[in-house]
This record gives sequence, C-alpha cells and structure tokens, in this order.
Amino acid sequence: MQRTGIAAWAALLAVQVLWYSLYAPVSIPRWVAFALTVPPLLLPLLSLPRISRTLLWVGILSLFYFCHGVAEAWSSTGDRWLAWLEIVCTLLLIGSLGASVRKPRAG
Repeated sequence: MQRTGIAAWAALLAVQVLWYSLYAPVSIPRWVAFALTVPPLLLPLLSLPRISRTLLWVGILSLFYFCHGVAEAWSSTGDRWLAWLEIVCTLLLIGSLGASVRKPRAG
C-alpha cells in the first residue's frame, strides 16, 4: 500500500504543477498559486527515510487539496477535469494510508 500512497503523492504533485503552469487561475497571479500549492507537497521529503511518517504528513496535507478539488469541481467549469483528478489523487492517498494501518492484536 505504500507504493500506492507514493504514486498518489507524486500524481497529486504532478496535478498541481500541471494546473498552475498551464492553467493559471484568473483571480491571482500564476506564481502565487504555484507557490501556495506545490511547496507544501515537497515538505514531507524531509522525512523521506521514514516512509510511513512521510505518508502520514502527506495524508494530512492532502485534506487541503481535497477541499480545494471539491471547491474547484463545484465552481469552475474550465478546470473541472483537473479538480476531479485532484480529488481522485487525494482519495487514493488517504485510502492507501487507511489500508496500511494495522489493527493491534488482541492480547
């Protein structure tokens, strides 16, 4: 499940780069949107040797991206496909985190 989580993390990062390098939002400059969405996804790289901890931080961060995707899918017509892609990536990421949690043994 960790491979799925890492793949979803990379896909979420790719969606953000694609979105804000090709499809700039109208209300704010492209570099501001890029600076607000991409660097937070790079922060967990600092704890990469401990992959479960890294995925935990990415999972927590992905809640913001899930909310962003839902808001954009609801309100935007031109970027709706990117918003749905963002939602799918975050759900895969959170789902892989939930699937990798093991239940403690009954003693």
